[in-house]
Order: sequence, then structure tokens, then C-alpha cells
Amino acid sequence: MADQPAAPARAGYLRLAGLTKVFPGEGGPQGAAVAGIDLEVAHGELLAVLGPSGCGKSTTLRMIAGLIEPSAGTVEVGGRDITRLPVHRRDMGVVFQSYALFPHLDVFRNVAFGLEMRKTAKSEVRTRVARALDLVRLGHLGDRRVSQLSGGQQQRVALARALVIEPAVLLLDEPLSNLDAQLRGAMRDEIRRIHDETGITTVFVTHDQREALSMADRVAVMNAGRVEQLGTPEEVYERPSGRFTAEFVGRANLLPGTVTATHGAGGGAGAEVAIPGLGTVRATGDAVTPEGRATVMLRPHRITLRAAGKADAGPRGTVLSAGYSGEVIGYRVRAAHDGPELEVEHPAGAGTAFGPGAEVLIGWDDAAPRLVADDGDPA
Repeated sequence: MADQPAAPARAGYLRLAGLTKVFPGEGGPQGAAVAGIDLEVAHGELLAVLGPSGCGKSTTLRMIAGLIEPSAGTVEVGGRDITRLPVHRRDMGVVFQSYALFPHLDVFRNVAFGLEMRKTAKSEVRTRVARALDLVRLGHLGDRRVSQLSGGQQQRVALARALVIEPAVLLLDEPLSNLDAQLRGAMRDEIRRIHDETGITTVFVTHDQREALSMADRVAVMNAGRVEQLGTPEEVYERPSGRFTAEFVGRANLLPGTVTATHGAGGGAGAEVAIPGLGTVRATGDAVTPEGRATVMLRPHRITLRAAGKADAGPRGTVLSAGYSGEVIGYRVRAAHDGPELEVEHPAGAGTAFGPGAEVLIGWDDAAPRLVADDGDPA
């Protein structure tokens, strides 16, 4: 791939400013599918846009690509406003969920298509297609019909076709969703490898949290046309800004309680929160309401269970159900004294397994509890 111009590590190479899309319906607008997004993607960064179906993530990607015209806002690449440029003048490679390959052409011609449309010299086409196919590890299949390829191979052909034009920005719209679970895992690694080798600024749209967390430098979590949180995978998982992110990115027990004390400020802020059935929980964060209420997040895999003896102190509970899923055993546990119902995950084969009805002692590691704001409240 061609060398990309250097830029500061966190400079906004791709910038979205107030990007909005309102789809008209009968009797007037139906509301904003994308509601004023402001977002910057650094040069050479892989950004995952993560969210549920209908949140506006694919609409955002298509506005970046020029396939949908924004109702308001701008798109810039390298300081250049491209909002009104047609698709073919944006210097972007796009891979769709359906791959959109030409079944009557072989692999070579599918990859060469964009270069041929640009009137690239035949000798250069051969060189660049060969390089792109080698990059996706399909150099030996150039003369194969795409209909004869597996789903994973077709996905790599689509990726090679997007890369061969040496785009300034690569856009991936849920390209792994048609693959089986094992192949998706392999292709996640492949896309990350290709990104690291090419250094192309990449935006990857997905509804799969595992894809986003394992592949991206940063994750933009979208909901109802807005970006709920933007941060590293660790930040959005360990320190969600609100209930939506906490529940959508991973699994979470969200436990309401009453604040009995607060401490610290900034990154060291926290509170003591009294939760029925669990006692007083010390949690980090500063999401405390003026009325002295707070919600504590506990991830299921950070809760511990052990057999409860009569003399043991600490919060107790009763196992309601236990389900084996290969890597983990998932429990549902009712905390005593009308406490909350907790979701708990333990590695399978590690320690004691509990059946329904077992009396257990409930614990967690000290760093696990996190204060989470109700969406719309300050975090």
C-alpha cells in the first residue's frame, strides 16, 4: 500500500462535525437517524462504531462514504471538506456486509475493478492486484471464480478490492456478520493484521461487542443516533459513562442503592453505597444524584461465590439457576433479605460448582464496583 502522510498521533484526520441525517416520512420528518455527531478519527487509527440495530451507525458510515447525503453537518478528511463530493472522488474503500462481489468475474478481476474504472495502466493493475491479494493471503486464487470461494475467502476478496485503490480511509460495514463464529474470530485477527501492516485510517461498524473490543484502538458506542461514549476498549468496558453503555458493552448487574459517604475527586472519586441484601459497597466514580442515590455496576465475571457456612460473615444468597456454556458456568443468584438477583459467571472447572438451591457467600474484588450514571444524568 502507498505511504500515508504523517500526522500527530491523536490529530483528527477524519472529522465529523454536527453530522445529521433526518429521513422524511409521511406527514413530515420521522426524527433524526443520526443526531449531530461530532467525532474525530486519528490518522492510522482503527475506530469501531458499536451499537444495536437502528442506532444510526451504518447511516453514519454511508454518509462518510458519500452514499447518503447528510441533512446537516460536515465530513472532512485531512482538513479537506468532502461533504458534497461524489463517492468516486472521496478516496475511500468500502466493504459491505454483503461483500457486493461480481459473481461472473474471477478474483483478479473483482479486485482490479476499481483500478480499471480509474483507467490505471494494465501493468500497474497487475502489480497492485497481486500485492493486495498477497496482503489478504489469496495470491494463489486470482483465477478462481468468487462463487467457488468460501465465505471467509469472499470477505477477503472484498477487503482486497477496497485496499487495492490505496484509499485514504477504509470503511467496513459489518463485514463479518455473515460468517460463522469460528471464522469471525479468524477474520477479526486478519483485519487487525492488515490494518497494522497498511496503517490506513479505518472505521469499522459492528453490533458485536467482541469484535469492537478485540479489534479497535477506540470504540464509539452509539444509541438512538448519538454517540453515548467514546474511548478505548478498556474505558468503555471498565468505566461506562451510563446505563446504556454498561448494559450494551458486556453484561452488567446494575444495583441501585443509597449513598452513605463520598470520598475523593476526579479519577479518585468514589462513594459508599448501601444496597439491600449486599450491605455497603465501596465503588469508584462520581455518578451520585443530588438526592443521594447511586447505581453500582458489577460485572458478572468479577463476582465470586463460595459455599456459605453458618459462621461466615458477608452477604449471602441462594443459587436460582446454573448453566454450563463451555468456558463458563453462568449463575443466577438471589441475594438474601430481599436483595437483588445477580448474574454471576465463573470459569468452568475452576473451584466448586453450585446447583440450584445452594446457599452461597457473595463477594467481589475490591476494584470491581463502579458507579454508573443514569443516561442523561452527569457521570
